[in-house]
Amino acid sequence: MYYYRQAMKEDIRDYIEGNVEIGEDTDKDELESTLYDDLFIEDSVTGNASGSYTFNRNTARDYVTDNIDLLEEACGELGTDDATIGRWFLNQDFESMDVTIRCHLLSECLHDVVEAITD
Repeated sequence: MYYYRQAMKEDIRDYIEGNVEIGEDTDKDELESTLYDDLFIEDSVTGNASGSYTFNRNTARDYVTDNIDLLEEACGELGTDDATIGRWFLNQDFESMDVTIRCHLLSECLHDVVEAITD
């Protein structure tokens, strides 16, 4: 079983540790907003810049099929229509499905990480 939330929180922490300086006077809301914009297109967190986080169709397939409920939730929230979802499945475009789930979970996971590292 692949745990998106756990994996994404680790990726977010890694990104912050390597790219962001956090001081005592860091504003959490501003940090979260800036990071959201940066991470939404960061391949090491969402895969949205290139269209793939895994760069491997089979790995993405395993992640997605373990989490069909998250795919349904993500597509509902993001307004992905049934035709697009059907096309993804028929074309075995599991990488797009994986990226969709990651983009859907980004805000939640980022918030949790920012809260943890700024407390």
